[in-house]
Amino acid sequence: MDYSANQLQELISFLDGLPEPRIVMDADYRIVAANKAYRREYASSPGGGAASILGRRCYEVSHHFTVPCDQAGESCPLKLSQEEGASRRVLHLHHTPRGEEHVDVETTPVRDESGRIVYFVETLRMVQQASSRPAAQGLVGRSAAFQQMLEKVLRVAPAQATVLLLGETGTGKELVARAVHEASGRRDAPFVAVDCTGLTENLFESELFGHEKGAFTGAAFRKLGLVESASGGTLFLDEIGELPPSLQVKLLRLLETGTYRRVGGVDTLRADFRLVAATHRDLAAMVRSERFRRDLYYRLNTFPIHTPSLAERRDDIPLLALSLLERVDHRPGRHFSADALAWLAERTWEGNIRELRNLIERATLMSDGDEIGAARLAEVADDGGSSPVASSGAVADTAFRVDTPVPLEELESRYLAWLMARPGAEVRLLAPRLGISERTLYRKLRRPPPPGGA
Repeated sequence: MDYSANQLQELISFLDGLPEPRIVMDADYRIVAANKAYRREYASSPGGGAASILGRRCYEVSHHFTVPCDQAGESCPLKLSQEEGASRRVLHLHHTPRGEEHVDVETTPVRDESGRIVYFVETLRMVQQASSRPAAQGLVGRSAAFQQMLEKVLRVAPAQATVLLLGETGTGKELVARAVHEASGRRDAPFVAVDCTGLTENLFESELFGHEKGAFTGAAFRKLGLVESASGGTLFLDEIGELPPSLQVKLLRLLETGTYRRVGGVDTLRADFRLVAATHRDLAAMVRSERFRRDLYYRLNTFPIHTPSLAERRDDIPLLALSLLERVDHRPGRHFSADALAWLAERTWEGNIRELRNLIERATLMSDGDEIGAARLAEVADDGGSSPVASSGAVADTAFRVDTPVPLEELESRYLAWLMARPGAEVRLLAPRLGISERTLYRKLRRPPPPGGA
């Protein structure tokens, strides 16, 4: 039985009563309807008004693509939903009245009375915790590696699962932890951060669990611990890998029982927090060398999220630089020259975002004019500006070369083989640099070389 015009109108009327922007599409990606929330949110974007989008394809409106998302290097929720007959959800960069923004997109099939899929409803949820444009606060990025991390944040945030943030020093793990908190149902309760570096046993217990008056010399009053302060909210344990074994036992007991006692107290108190932990250490290796408790590791490692280094998200460096300039410098109108942004993008950043921020703040303090150029940045750099990646025009002996024209399929096969032969090559790290998913890269690597190929 065909899905009648009356049934479609009933669907649209139902969607009009929902608070989130939604559009209805057919199997050929054409938009057949948009609800009131969509018209309110997107009507002022170029080509985004409800009347102007009807009959157009979703990828034209949302991405300004000429082909479906899956043919343009993106995951297409409609395609996935069509293939699997179920709802699918992805994170995309969408055009909006304010420019491109991160949008959590969920596509759900609509069936007729015979069970045949006739339409798809796409729900668009604006991501408030991250920006794809320069911003004065919060997470900023648009690279594939950043989007993969952000998608995991949005997936786990509504749950109560423990999150373990893994990544190099200076990659912004506390900002990611705050994003998990702000996207969760605990957002209105406290976010409490604890630096585990250098905590002694007495200080750890007093800080986390609090103490009663007279519990020890100098305890002149009752003190609430950070666990109690985080009640209803999120407890962020930074640098969890620095916690000595004696304190790992105490933390494990807290996580296993959900209870604790103040130092000097006799009452057992119930803990109510969501745990997010972070470390730059290789905890799995520490477990193998018996420097970190195996049982605690598996308590923490419920949902690991890799926070990418600047080497993994090099395309984000100019965007991050503009955001950091806005955060550290209060002089109106100050800006980077084009050569300064190019210089920043070409450098290696062992300290990641923290090192980038320090250099930018240093440059603002040493600059009198409105423009910060590459020369000023090089002048205040710790190494005198001598560490850009492309510091010379020489081509390394290990460079990828093609001496004669070859078919594109063969070129891709040879290029991927060259990449995987380089020291430290990992699919997990290469995929975001190539702008594709790990699954796509694995598929390309497993593909046999073309006839006549190397």
